[in-house]
Amino acid sequence: MELGNIVQFLENRAILVTGATGFLAKIFTEKILRVQPNVRKLYLLLRAADSKSALQRFNSEIIAKDLFRVLKEKCGTDLNTLIAQKITVVAGDITCDNLGVKDLNLVEEMWREVDVVVNLAATTNFDERYDVSLGINTMGAKHVLNFAKKCAKLKVLLHVSTAYVSGEKEGLMLETPYNMGETLNGTSGLDVEVEKKFLEEKLKELRAENNSEQSITLAMKDLGIQRARKFGWPNTYVFTKAMGEMLLGHLKGNTPLVIVRPTIITSTFKEPFPGWVEGVRTIDSLTVGYAKGRITCFLGDPRTIVDAIPADMVVNAMMVAMMAHANQPSEMTIYQVGSSLSNPLHYSSLQNYGLNYFSKHPWIDKAGNPVKVGKITVLRTMSSFRRYLAIRYLLPLKGLQIVNVALCQYFGGLYHDLHRKIKFVNRMIELYGPYLFFKGIYDDLNTEKLRRAARECDPENLFYFDPKSINWEDYFMNTHIPGVVKYVFK
Repeated sequence: MELGNIVQFLENRAILVTGATGFLAKIFTEKILRVQPNVRKLYLLLRAADSKSALQRFNSEIIAKDLFRVLKEKCGTDLNTLIAQKITVVAGDITCDNLGVKDLNLVEEMWREVDVVVNLAATTNFDERYDVSLGINTMGAKHVLNFAKKCAKLKVLLHVSTAYVSGEKEGLMLETPYNMGETLNGTSGLDVEVEKKFLEEKLKELRAENNSEQSITLAMKDLGIQRARKFGWPNTYVFTKAMGEMLLGHLKGNTPLVIVRPTIITSTFKEPFPGWVEGVRTIDSLTVGYAKGRITCFLGDPRTIVDAIPADMVVNAMMVAMMAHANQPSEMTIYQVGSSLSNPLHYSSLQNYGLNYFSKHPWIDKAGNPVKVGKITVLRTMSSFRRYLAIRYLLPLKGLQIVNVALCQYFGGLYHDLHRKIKFVNRMIELYGPYLFFKGIYDDLNTEKLRRAARECDPENLFYFDPKSINWEDYFMNTHIPGVVKYVFK
C-alpha cells in the first residue's frame, strides 16, 4: 500500500460529515480545520428541523466546546471567517431519503461538490428503542450510501461501525464483512426488510391498544434486545450496526467504501490536547459509579482484556483510510481500530487505576464530603454475584423496608439510597454483562498495514494511531480519568 501526503489529500476536499454533533465527528472536524484550513468545504449534517436550529446546535454543541480551544488560540479573530468560509451546517436526518435535507438547492450543491462522505451518525445506546436504532444504524447507513452514489465527484465513502458487531465469540475476531442474513448463532431468517416490517406492525399494534408513550418505549426497547439475542447479538446497538454493514456491503456496487470498526473509544490521547471526552462512554459508566460510591462489587474476570482506543487515534485512522481508499471501487475494506492484539489492557489494571486515582483525588459529594473508595469485590461468576448481592444488599434492604414502614419512613433516605445502588449495579450488569467475560481479541492486520503505509508518508506523525505507543497506567492516571472528572462528572 502506497500513500501520498495526507495533509495534501485533505486540501481542496469537500467532505460531508453526518452525525456532526457526535463525539468522534467533533474531533474529526477540529482536526481538519487545524491541520488543513485549505479544505474546500465541510458539510456538517446534524438533526434539526431547519437551518436556523441547525446553526444554533452547531454553535452550542460543537464550536462552543473546549475541544476547539487550540484552534481558537491558533486562529484568533480569524476563526469566525474560517468557519464562515469552510463550514456549511446542514439540517437533516439520515433516517430519511436524501438525508432529510429539505433545501433542494443545497442537496444539488452537495451532489455536485462532495467528494468524501463520512458517516458518523449513530445511536450507541445498548438498549435503544428498536425502531430508533434500526432507523439510524441500519436504514440510515443505506440512506447515506444512496446519497453518496449521487455525488458526481465521490472518491470514497467511509462508514464508522463498531468492532463489537462480531459479538461475544472467543478467539481472534477478523476484519471480515457480514453477508446479508448472516447471524452470529447460525439462526436462519434474518432479513433487514422483514425486521423493519415486523417492528412497524408491532408499533401499530401498541398504538392501536392506546398504550402510553412510556409503555411503547419500554416495549420497543425490549423488542430490540429480543431480536438481537434471537440472532446471537448481545444488544440492540451492535445488532443494528451489523445489519447496517450488511446493507452497505450488499448495495455498494462500485462505490469506494471503507468501514472503520473502533473498539471502546476513550478520551483523546494527544490532540488537540490530552483528556478531552464527552458524555458517559462505555467504561466511564463504571468509573463514575465507582468514584461516587455506587459500586462496591462487580461481576467479571480480572483477566478479561478491555479493548480501549483513544478517540484521536480513531479519527487519525479514519483520515488515513479515506486517502488509502479514494478512487478504489474494489472490495469493501474493514479496519478494526483497537488495542487488544498489540497492547492489551486488563480489567484488573482498570480497577487498580480507579482505586489509586480516587484514593488520592476523591470525588466531593453534594454535601461537600469526599467519597471514600475501596477495593472492589470482583465476583467471577453470575451465581456468586447474585449470592453476594442477596446477602450484602437485598436482605438488609428488605429489613430496612420493614423498619422504615414501622418507624413512619424515618430511614427513607437510607432505604432509597441503598435501593438506587442496587438498581444501578443490576443495570450495569444487564447492559455490559455479555462483555465482562469476553475472551475475544480484535485482529487488526488491515489496520497494521495502514499504519505501516502511513509512517512512510507521515514523517511528522501527525496522524498517529499506533496503540503500542500508549502506556496505559500513565494514560489512565494522568489523562483519561482526570478528563472524565473534568468533562463528564456532574
